[in-house]
Amino acid sequence: MLLCDFHIHTTYSDGSIELRKTIDIFGQSGFDVIAVTDHVVNTDSTIGAIAHRFQYSVTEKTFDTYLQAVRDEAVRAWNKYGMLVIPGIEISKNYISREKSAHMLILDVKNFIPADWSYEKIFLEAKRQKALTVACHPHAMSGMSKNTYYLWNNREKYAKYIDAWEVANRDDVFSVIGMKQYPYIANSDFHKARHIYSWKTLLNCRKEVSAVKSCIRHNRGVAITLFRN
Repeated sequence: MLLCDFHIHTTYSDGSIELRKTIDIFGQSGFDVIAVTDHVVNTDSTIGAIAHRFQYSVTEKTFDTYLQAVRDEAVRAWNKYGMLVIPGIEISKNYISREKSAHMLILDVKNFIPADWSYEKIFLEAKRQKALTVACHPHAMSGMSKNTYYLWNNREKYAKYIDAWEVANRDDVFSVIGMKQYPYIANSDFHKARHIYSWKTLLNCRKEVSAVKSCIRHNRGVAITLFRN
């Protein structure tokens, strides 16, 4: 089984650890597959505007630099740790209302996708890029985290576009995902070093991008584990 984490942030958005050190933390901890998924935040809200002001978002101007940096680190991670690194982003639609807010991972992203686009346009562009779409922390969270209910509350409309849902995020477990029998994964939502100790995904597949995406999409050979090293 491959030990995986598909929801990781660095200083390219609001993470506290720069990309190279983040790769080393996961590589030295024995991970097989990770995805770097820095935020792409909407601009049509006060919360989104603040994120852009403080450079907590990858933008169209910085995307190519970000993507190349992740790809360069992916080569180093493979050579040094045998760890597969997948480039991704987290589309972050942030509003004051939790009912309107939603986050989604785009895994194996190739081209910039703005968070200001409609949900349908974002999902269709991800499909065109043959990327994987994951609904992030779709239900009630503990602590100071901001709840993002939009995708869950509108699941009848959007579930057909979503390849998997986070059934667990950091220390929270979303039982509603299991009850609906949606395809699932579990992630850390890594922003700080201590976040590595959290829920993770186990995959029974080859250590290749196409195999990982297929395993998640078909949800066969997928399990979750609470990582406490």
